[in-house]
Amino acid sequence: MLKNVILLLLAYLIGSIPWGLVIGEVFFHKDIRDYGSGNLGGTNAGRVLGLPFGILVIFLDGMKALLIMTLVHKISPGSELSTGLAVCIGHCFPIFAGFKGGKAVACSYGFLLGLALYVNHEYLFTFLIPLATFFVVLYLSKMVSLSSMIGVTSAALLQFLFVNKTTGLLTFMLALFVIYRHKANIERIKNGTESKIGSKKSN
Repeated sequence: MLKNVILLLLAYLIGSIPWGLVIGEVFFHKDIRDYGSGNLGGTNAGRVLGLPFGILVIFLDGMKALLIMTLVHKISPGSELSTGLAVCIGHCFPIFAGFKGGKAVACSYGFLLGLALYVNHEYLFTFLIPLATFFVVLYLSKMVSLSSMIGVTSAALLQFLFVNKTTGLLTFMLALFVIYRHKANIERIKNGTESKIGSKKSN
């Protein structure tokens, strides 16, 4: 019991590492929260710091969930699901950044890859199809927000229908949380004012 609590706390703390803030401060002496959307995620980091650094932030945010799930798989098998979700919570409400973090998209994909590798073995399609869905929707809509919501929701649907009802329901909860974090984006999509790739506005 104590070990599980410690692992959950560790997962939350790792999730709380605000890579967008760290990279902006260290390499550019900029707090990306003061620019664009003020979000700490990779999309805003890319628009404020440049595309390569945006991609780096996305990669590092995704690796937070995958790395903790890999560690837990070795030292406490069976706790991968809960610790992966704890990373996503930490990312959205980081103790190291005033509890104001990102929208858990990159973390969610790291979590989905961890699920495919360590929980639902031989179901890599539950990561690959949502990832492909993200890029297809992004290509068609040019909206990162819409692509993110549809991609993560498709992962939950695949989990529920083809893998495991429990992980499916938990992934649906994660998808609903990601959608909730995009509530402002949803309003802009409805109004036709959501920023698109190549625009100067931040997502």
